[in-house]
Amino acid sequence: MARLQLQRPIAFFDLETTGVDAAKDRIVEIAVVKLLPDGGRMSWMRRLNPEMPIPPDSSAIHGIYDEDVKDAPTFKEIAHELKQFLHQCDLGGYNSNKFDIPALAEEFLRAGLPVDFKSRKLIDVQQIFFKKEARTLSAAYAFYCNRELENAHNAEADVLATIDVLEAQLDKYSDLVNDVNELHNFTGGDDFVDYARRMILKNGVPVFNFGKHKGIPVEEVFRKEPQYYDWMMQADFALHTKQMISEILNNMLLKKMK
Repeated sequence: MARLQLQRPIAFFDLETTGVDAAKDRIVEIAVVKLLPDGGRMSWMRRLNPEMPIPPDSSAIHGIYDEDVKDAPTFKEIAHELKQFLHQCDLGGYNSNKFDIPALAEEFLRAGLPVDFKSRKLIDVQQIFFKKEARTLSAAYAFYCNRELENAHNAEADVLATIDVLEAQLDKYSDLVNDVNELHNFTGGDDFVDYARRMILKNGVPVFNFGKHKGIPVEEVFRKEPQYYDWMMQADFALHTKQMISEILNNMLLKKMK
């Protein structure tokens, strides 16, 4: 099976959470497998107290209940350790661009420890699968690896399956380049401004990627409709989204003062 060619480490990770809202839900389990350029691997896994009840529907999926994590550390307590483990690593996962990375960024921001994932290369194995075959992780594992995925929705099992699927994809598709930069471009889609992708870059300009102003430059909207910024800050958007629109507005004000 093809081994991913690396210039620097890449950390594949998976989250089990209290729900599917990256802005509001909390992590109950995280597993990280770091692939090293020399072919070595390092693993890091923790169960976490989400500081909120785990909904029964979520527990039914991942098998983690309030009792299992009542004595576990909070994310804030392990945030520095995790940040160090991810230091100078590119990132990979399954549906990671749309959920895991935004959710992880929110947890770091809540802990008062911002991280810059935009400087990393991001490989979302789900996007390769969707563009080539379109299935779930369990189906992807069966399709590419010819094995049944045991312990699905266990964070460590899912992240190890994700790595196996990527390596099998590299074997299967001759046009899929075994290079982190190329895989980042293939799976990353539009350049994003915030991790939740409420804003993306078009020709280097931040534009809205949702709602009535989709496709319109953020600065143009804030000039014509300044109350839109206030609405976003008061609404239930991700912390990183609010941070980025505040930076855009502050830059607009600075330009006016010059």
